[in-house]
Amino acid sequence: MADTYFVSQLNTSASGAVGVVFSLMAIIQAAGFTVGMGSGSIASRLLGRDKGEEAGVYASSGVAAALVLGLVMAGAGLLCQDELIWRLGSTPTIFPYARDYAFYIILGTPVMILSFTLNNLLRWQGKASLAVFGLATGGILNMILDPIFIYGFQMGIGGAGAATLLSQCVGLTILTSFFLLKKGGLRVTLAQVSRSPGIYLAILKQGMPSFFRQGVLSVSTMALNYNAKLFGDAAVAALSIVGKVFMVIQSVVIGFGQGFQPVLGYNYGAGRLDRVKQAVWFSVKTCTVILTCAAAAGFILSPHIITLFRRDDAMVIDIGTRAFRWQCLTLPLGAVLVFANMFFQSLGKSWRAVILAVCRQGLYIPLVYLLTSRAGLAGLERSQACADLLAFLLSAGVMAHYFKTEFGLEA
Repeated sequence: MADTYFVSQLNTSASGAVGVVFSLMAIIQAAGFTVGMGSGSIASRLLGRDKGEEAGVYASSGVAAALVLGLVMAGAGLLCQDELIWRLGSTPTIFPYARDYAFYIILGTPVMILSFTLNNLLRWQGKASLAVFGLATGGILNMILDPIFIYGFQMGIGGAGAATLLSQCVGLTILTSFFLLKKGGLRVTLAQVSRSPGIYLAILKQGMPSFFRQGVLSVSTMALNYNAKLFGDAAVAALSIVGKVFMVIQSVVIGFGQGFQPVLGYNYGAGRLDRVKQAVWFSVKTCTVILTCAAAAGFILSPHIITLFRRDDAMVIDIGTRAFRWQCLTLPLGAVLVFANMFFQSLGKSWRAVILAVCRQGLYIPLVYLLTSRAGLAGLERSQACADLLAFLLSAGVMAHYFKTEFGLEA
């Protein structure tokens, strides 16, 4: 969000570049969440059964896997950087900006993946305050460094990438220190890193919903960029801005869900199904109220929100306002979309979690092509809202069926 804001003050093409590179960031996040959620989910259930030593093996192996995966992805990304940017949906005018920004993002791939993994391991053992301190410190530093690097050092959009990389290194250092100082119940040591392929397969299986959720987000953003560039850089920039603002709003629900997951993992592992039901109902109800309030405010204030980013481009404001208002209409449905997926992942129901993880953006990909081809720019602006409605109906149906027919039978 900070990168989008400060870069958007440069020009419309630079603003669009952040949207293009976001697809790449989503792929990196997918890898980090896969390892972090996978190892954390298993470790949480083992801690609930009082098997701390075994939980440490999964945590340590997850961190080792994150480091190797990050180094491999960074090397591949730097070798294929230009081709990658074109395939992410760049236009010729956006390309030079996207290239400068993407270099630092690719360079920081191991840092990002390790940060997501350590953050998830802290959260899954109930150490949310430590997890948020590590990532929030990096995030706040990023906001401070963005204008200094972009304008003070005159690095342009490359300054936003450099600020992001430096901030992530600081955040990772803080997160690592919590494990070195033994602030949590999980131990991460080199001696506990497993050589058994079964451990890593189990981590991947449990983290697969997160991989598909973030991976499909990357593909859907590419689909959006490909269709938006048909209407020029203004459309790419406008929809990028809308996406970042809604990501911040939805982060409230995702954060709530990340607190909800260890509660589910511990209590499901301990056989306290009454607490599991209580947590689901409380979380869905609370976040639906929050999102409804945010949707009402966003619908009214949408032109002012877009203007904050690109006040000098009337086309960006016009396209962005319409797309923003369409997404506000389905925003209150987001609580069910997030919690249904996280519920099944926490309980170890991997395949149901995978299906629900991909349904929102998975439905969006064909819809954005279909609606854009049929209704042009208006169809492009409405495509995410239509996908959200269909995904809500599927998620709510799967949750209701599980509670009615299967929940509690394992006990």
